[in-house]
Amino acid sequence: MRRRVNNDDRPLKSEEEALKILADLCSRSEHCSGEILKKMEAWQLSEEEQARIMEYLTEHKFVDDERYTYAFVKEKIKYNKWGRRKIQQALWMKKIPDSIQKEVLGKVRDSAYVSVLKPLLESKAKSLAGETDYNRRCKLIRFAISRGFDMDIIKQCIDDVDDIEVEDDDLDIGADETEVFEA
Repeated sequence: MRRRVNNDDRPLKSEEEALKILADLCSRSEHCSGEILKKMEAWQLSEEEQARIMEYLTEHKFVDDERYTYAFVKEKIKYNKWGRRKIQQALWMKKIPDSIQKEVLGKVRDSAYVSVLKPLLESKAKSLAGETDYNRRCKLIRFAISRGFDMDIIKQCIDDVDDIEVEDDDLDIGADETEVFEA
């Protein structure tokens, strides 16, 4: 077995070491093939070694891009409050195949995006008190687009937010609490 040495005279990973480390890493958390390949390139493994390792990891279900994409999409919608476009861009950067992206994102219900965007817009609208209706609406649309939401979802949510008048009296939510917040 030969050892490779990088410019700093530190030994790089052998194929067996890399396989052990990557299998351990993938057994603890989800990783996509793009992330794994990036690690192997950093370790300066040959393309043949990378191919053998990836074949082993995918064959033994350590790496599954479809499973990773489902987890990634669910996490980004739930915790980061991202829309379809921003998630799609992040998946592209992780080199997830378009076919998997389209399949997984196609299964996400629009109601999931609406349930995330509506409270975001309501919160943002409160910070825009004193703006004209036109300016307020434009700022809300730009905010939602920056979060990666599609225009049809934005319009659906903006119409609901426009119904809520933001005035100084609305900061103290009293009996109308059920109209502002979802049950």
